[in-house]
Amino acid sequence: MTDPTEPTQEAPETSTEITADVIEPAKLRSCLGRFATGVTVVSYAHEGQPRGATVNAFSSVSLDPPLVLVSIARTAKACPLLPDRPFAVNVLSARQIGVAMTFAGRPDAAAVIEWDGGRHAPRLRHTHATIECTPWRSYDGGDHVLYLGRVEDIAIRENEPLLFYGGSFHRRGDGLNTAGHSTRSSTPTALPLQVSAMEELTKEFVAGWI
Repeated sequence: MTDPTEPTQEAPETSTEITADVIEPAKLRSCLGRFATGVTVVSYAHEGQPRGATVNAFSSVSLDPPLVLVSIARTAKACPLLPDRPFAVNVLSARQIGVAMTFAGRPDAAAVIEWDGGRHAPRLRHTHATIECTPWRSYDGGDHVLYLGRVEDIAIRENEPLLFYGGSFHRRGDGLNTAGHSTRSSTPTALPLQVSAMEELTKEFVAGWI
């Protein structure tokens, strides 16, 4: 008979850790896709024309000096054109899925692409925010190149941001308080991306962990 005063032994936890030498790129992409991000288009001028590349690997780096970072795939057309070139990070609004697809190499005929002339680089209109930069440094990032820019000008607009998580585009959901409770009365509906389009997008998305 088991002594009720003796502590019971719990079953050992099953480890899900995978050593680095066996991590497959597709599985890593899926794992990193669990990190929800915004969606940006990095724009620049080439031969007098505005160009852009859809990027979700974007982050702030420093406030003093003001620096941001974008990660661009070496296979992207933008990669060899960005060294020593000013660029703008256009944070897309929720209405700009077609813009994201177009600059990711999947042209959307219904997408409205409108440009504004910035102080240093061309900017997209109707975005959620814009960060205009001059070149600062670039670094080897494996199959990507990391470009740092010094922030020279910014713009903020009162609209909804476009979000990307787990292979789908989304709108902003509930705000949460410090207890994790919703601060909204309802949650906006997510905007899913078709599976077939997502498969193509993962092949052609110019940067980021999609």
